[in-house]
Amino acid sequence: MTQNAAYPAGASPSGAAADMAARLAACLPRLETPRLILRAATTADFAVFRDFYAGPRAHFVGGPLTPELGWRMLAMEIGHWSLKGFGRFIVEEKTSGAAVGLVGPFEPYGWPEPELGWDLFDGHEGKGYATEAARASRDYAYGTLGWQTAISLVKPANIASARVCERLGCVLESTFTHERHGQMQVWRHPAPDALSDGGMEAYA
Repeated sequence: MTQNAAYPAGASPSGAAADMAARLAACLPRLETPRLILRAATTADFAVFRDFYAGPRAHFVGGPLTPELGWRMLAMEIGHWSLKGFGRFIVEEKTSGAAVGLVGPFEPYGWPEPELGWDLFDGHEGKGYATEAARASRDYAYGTLGWQTAISLVKPANIASARVCERLGCVLESTFTHERHGQMQVWRHPAPDALSDGGMEAYA
């Protein structure tokens, strides 16, 4: 019997387990911007995780990965909230309901300090979604979590992410070598009191 026949990895829970999963997801914050909803990840997001981590856009974040490892990445993102009290959000396009990316505060083992990270799923780049969602996430990290600083880690060849950092007002501060991801640039975000309007800027 194959794994897919025995147990489809992306299958949603049922019965009492479904009720528990729904209650847990309901406890997590939900953010909105003019174009986007930032919400908790669920097993319903497995297909988009699987496809993203199997594709070339995942090259900068540890991919490509098998579907089994893609499922583990989804489980890690969901579990990060329980372990750290914060985590990344699924970014959903308001007009279509499509999941377009993964953005938010992130601090897995091996990171030099808490960061604001973003990954855009295939077909959703070039629309300003990463910048828009990252600004909302930074506002949440500063205003709700009480962070006084934040970094974003970017692979040197990831020019698109570096441009997002620049639009967010970040400064390239140093480099960091991760045991699995290799060399990464450390971009420093403006501190809360350095943001010109004290909160979420206008969206580009």
